[in-house]
Amino acid sequence: MPAKTRPLQAASPVRTKALEEERQPFRLGRARTGLGLFATEEIKKGQFIIEYLGEKLTNAQADERAHSRYLFELNSRWTIDGAARWNTARYINHSCRPNAEPYITRGQIKIRARKRILPGQEINYDYGKAHFDEFIKPKGCQCDACREKRAKKA
Repeated sequence: MPAKTRPLQAASPVRTKALEEERQPFRLGRARTGLGLFATEEIKKGQFIIEYLGEKLTNAQADERAHSRYLFELNSRWTIDGAARWNTARYINHSCRPNAEPYITRGQIKIRARKRILPGQEINYDYGKAHFDEFIKPKGCQCDACREKRAKKA
């Protein structure tokens, strides 16, 4: 006699999110500056990679959380606080010569490839001047482009 099976039920949002992430062309891994996202398969130029998710705040509310490194301004009125660890896009690191770029559409922040990204390469984008000056410049930029530049000077 065959085993009884339960009818299919709609997956919980957390499980659905986990299933979607399993199909993504990247993995979370150890990077020079902490954790980062690395391509697991070729990502073509212009291809969507991931959405930057988080709590939607007014810019006034975001100003109260100015200490957060994960605030991403949508426009002159709204900001996304992507500090939650389930926001996998928060692990994309900065680069002065990025291979990806954020773009905003319909109130969502999405990341796409600026150029072809090969398996094993770290996915990164330019965080912008304000974030760079406040958080990165005081400690020195650790992106590959800046490390190469410093190595040539030495």
